[in-house]
Amino acid sequence: MILEKLLMTKDIKLNNFHKSNRNTKYSLAELNKMTQEEFTEVLADIWEHTPEIAAKCWSNLPFTNIDTLYNSMVKVVEGMGEVKQLALIKAHPDLGSKAKMAEASVKEQAGVGLDRLNSEEYNRFLSLNNAYKNKFGFPFIIAVKNHTKESILESFEHRLENSQEQEKKTALLEISKIARLRLDQLITGQ
Repeated sequence: MILEKLLMTKDIKLNNFHKSNRNTKYSLAELNKMTQEEFTEVLADIWEHTPEIAAKCWSNLPFTNIDTLYNSMVKVVEGMGEVKQLALIKAHPDLGSKAKMAEASVKEQAGVGLDRLNSEEYNRFLSLNNAYKNKFGFPFIIAVKNHTKESILESFEHRLENSQEQEKKTALLEISKIARLRLDQLITGQ
């Protein structure tokens, strides 16, 4: 009940806390001292629009290193039911899309040039996004940081051959990679 209230309440003070600290890095010591509300707000975007993952991990404080925090979050995702896992997958934007997306996704996609596609590239991404969503019912997800536009397109085409179950597992694995990269950017030191 407390978790549900926490996730449904949009406290102005807490929202301002997060907005004013959006580019701030945190140490584990700082995270370990936060209230559940602060902890959840700071880590809310690690798992694309799914702050309940951070909220549930708070009870595992203190974290001794980034790995223990990350592993705690992964266990929460693994423990989610199928419906919540699919909601997590569907919370991610289409690659190369001009749709509104989380700030972290915007930066990640811009990092490989997906915000600067020419019309031919844009149409190819649009076509593959549509084919993928029509087949699997959720967006194509890949941790773009270690990819190029070309390798992303190759992965798109290869993964369209996968089964529904293979792609669900792959999507969750890629989301976990994205979450780890985001944690590494947000948290400093031990």
